[in-house]
Amino acid sequence: MRTNKWIVCLPIVMLVLVAFSGCTTAAKETVGLVRGASGVYAPLQEVTADSLGQYRRFEIGPIVDDFGGKVPSDLMSHFQTAFAEELADKKLPNDPAGKTLLIRGRFFHYEDAGTLGAAIGPLEEVLARLELVDKDTNQVLGVANCIGRTTNRVNLGVPKKGQGLAKAIVSWIDARYPKQGREE
Repeated sequence: MRTNKWIVCLPIVMLVLVAFSGCTTAAKETVGLVRGASGVYAPLQEVTADSLGQYRRFEIGPIVDDFGGKVPSDLMSHFQTAFAEELADKKLPNDPAGKTLLIRGRFFHYEDAGTLGAAIGPLEEVLARLELVDKDTNQVLGVANCIGRTTNRVNLGVPKKGQGLAKAIVSWIDARYPKQGREE
């Protein structure tokens, strides 16, 4: 008698699980469309809290490809556009005549959603080791690994990885920039 219940219930449970997984995928894709790519950073040489307050301009310097030429050449243009947008969103200053903080470094990993992405889900990322440098003195103030990552089909592509990398860097700066001195 018990076996018969399982024979009837198991297909129903499986049908509900399959339907629910489709709904959660659609929900995650919708959230991904709104949020865009993600960006995270891991400090290696910490910038002291509020030490960035003297800087009124943030500039992208050279970021070289240390990953065997696999980083697409158009990543930098997408990254720079997204960087300017992220700075404005965080109300960080952008005064052309102000003291400049230079962001420079190297890309050390780039991955697009190839075969592995099809097997485990869409995953694309770009990893860079970046330095925050006083442009006048060339003094390195901080170092971090920054990651631009996309995990939704709606966010695949070079522009979105550039957006994620910009989010990582601006988050790093934003967390150490004083609240006063921001643009209104």
